Amino acid sequence: MTPSESIDQLIAGITDWRGKTFASIRKTILEADPEIIEEWKWMGSPVWSRDGMIAVANAHKGKVKLTFAHGANLADPDKLFNAGLDGNARRAIDFLEGDKVNGPALKKLVRAAIEYNQTKLKKNAPASTRAKAHKAKEA
Repeated sequence: MTPSESIDQLIAGITDWRGKTFASIRKTILEADPEIIEEWKWMGSPVWSRDGMIAVANAHKGKVKLTFAHGANLADPDKLFNAGLDGNARRAIDFLEGDKVNGPALKKLVRAAIEYNQTKLKKNAPASTRAKAHKAKEA
């Protein structure tokens, strides 16, 4: 089974409001960037990645939690983060029953996470790779 099929199955098995919220979060994340990859990690957690992990989601009793791997490094002008605010790296959004997914704001946050991942990759690239990229940009 592919990761996307596993996520489909997970969402289908959540028959209350959390399943609909989970599906809406997933749809919004995938709409943010066509190169986002869905993964299935840690024995049952949907993960979205592009040039590194963006976020992981889980349905808990009474909420759906979307945790951004590097959320502490992301600007959150729309104030979506409402959980894990004291962590050094992660930040989360807890969706409770009745909460609506703010699609435009969530897409902006996902794109910021991708940009952070790409910047981190460039910083961690060997010096020779950075020099080649800089020369190619100048050409």
